[in-house]
Amino acid sequence: MNVETHEFSLPLTSPLDTAHGAIEHRKGILVRIEDGDEVGIGEATPLPGWTESLPACRAAIAHVDDPETELSSLEATPAARHGLSLALADLRSKRAEEPLYRYLGGTERVEAVPTNATVGDAPLDETVAAVNEAVDAGFECVKVKIGARSVTDDVARLRAVRDSVGSEVELRADANGGWSRTQAREAFHKLDTLGVAYVEQPLSLTDIEGLAELRGRSVGVAVDESLVDSSVDAILEADAADVLVCKPMVLGGPDRAVKVAERARDAGVTPVVTTTIDGVVARTAAVHAAAAIPDRPACGLATGTLLVRDLGPDRTRLVDGAVGVPQEPGNGVADTWGAP
Repeated sequence: MNVETHEFSLPLTSPLDTAHGAIEHRKGILVRIEDGDEVGIGEATPLPGWTESLPACRAAIAHVDDPETELSSLEATPAARHGLSLALADLRSKRAEEPLYRYLGGTERVEAVPTNATVGDAPLDETVAAVNEAVDAGFECVKVKIGARSVTDDVARLRAVRDSVGSEVELRADANGGWSRTQAREAFHKLDTLGVAYVEQPLSLTDIEGLAELRGRSVGVAVDESLVDSSVDAILEADAADVLVCKPMVLGGPDRAVKVAERARDAGVTPVVTTTIDGVVARTAAVHAAAAIPDRPACGLATGTLLVRDLGPDRTRLVDGAVGVPQEPGNGVADTWGAP
């Protein structure tokens, strides 16, 4: 079994603001595993604050001689594990002549996965216009970024959105850990009548007790960034989530994302699969991970438009707010080797 790597840099249409500064390019590593006449392709695209750094990812992959037996050595470098595990899964599902989502445990044919549109922080009128544009494009679920403004202003934005689109559109919000406990309690009380499905990461990633205390209202609590600081088991044992956001790149691979989703379901928590603004190889694998989960809600998979260019053609066409699931054996991504 031979492992090769190729690094790439994909410019973003607009900078991605993170706690570690603005990111203008998504930089990562394509992983190619060859076993006889069979080939599997994976992608490792680290995201500062969520996974290891690119140098650490590069070093971790370089130290692996036999990926079939050494994946367990990559627990501290989830992006590296994602790249290698995806390449293996791509190879193995091709060998089994089944699409990746079936190899990952999916038991039924899935043609498409519903997705949410994401609307960034903007003034009220711009927010309403962006949500209406998404609904007109076929999205039945929209996530609005909040937390950077006052609670009063954000509630007003969400109320205006609800008044504009009516009750049929699922409305989610993402505070990115921007509230204190007092602000979160105030916001949840005010959002109670607006039919907001959940608020993603209302408190800081370390405040697991506070997240647990917020639960029990009509507005659900979704945990995202906390999975960087706490284990899945710790979140579930603390009853800190109604929804668990499963990012395959952060969890260490599409296989890990499916397993985490299964554990969440067993605990009565809803799993939602999202990308970390990855290239088409990892993004398509996230679609397969979502397709492998039964009774999946709308997921955060419509992120390809955030890249100026990609690693190759995207076969997960977005139609009426849902992404198509490739049905050919493997991940279903065209040859991307040598992409920029």
